[in-house]
Amino acid sequence: MATAPQSEILAAFEAAKGFMPVDEGLALYAAAVEAGALGLPLLEVGTYCGRSTVLVADAARAAGVTALTVDHHRGSEEQQPGWDYHDPETVDLEVGLMDTLPTFRRTLFRAGLEEHVIALVGRSPQVAAVWGGPLGFVFIDGGHTDEHATADYEGWAPHLADGGLLAIHDVFPDPKDEFTGQAPYRIYLRALASGAFTEIATTGSLRVLRRTGAGI
Repeated sequence: MATAPQSEILAAFEAAKGFMPVDEGLALYAAAVEAGALGLPLLEVGTYCGRSTVLVADAARAAGVTALTVDHHRGSEEQQPGWDYHDPETVDLEVGLMDTLPTFRRTLFRAGLEEHVIALVGRSPQVAAVWGGPLGFVFIDGGHTDEHATADYEGWAPHLADGGLLAIHDVFPDPKDEFTGQAPYRIYLRALASGAFTEIATTGSLRVLRRTGAGI
């Protein structure tokens, strides 16, 4: 199975709104492809406009499994008005709140991947609380506060099957990145300290770990 996406999938990834650079996207794709071999769903926390979803969904398609992506689509803290990552085009003018769901749907349509993705529209802890099945892949790329990153880890990491892969984005060890990468860094350290995970790859701010034990 290919560990790099076809040119049209990479083009769809690059054309979509989002913040993941290409090198990290390629590493994410390779991890999702590897995890797909377990024959279990691949889950992403933090959909935004579907940039990384394109890669996870294509890996799921290749493996014959389903991609799941969880987001309330109202934007995380740093995407609200007045913050550096705010995009006015994502605001629903009728209600005055962010709504990235329409943009996400267009991203999937343009990539030809709609039938390979289930969009779980809701808050991550609520969705995790009612999720009952094992997962082959969990990609955490949601809110960047300790509250949200911790909830994503505690809600979804226990669902990873043995040998499944946990990917965490925006892992920045430098304290100057308190508002963009320290919370993901802390759940990354927690995963390693748990004894349940072994790190297998690092690309930029992306960390990939394999579940090798219990005790999350």
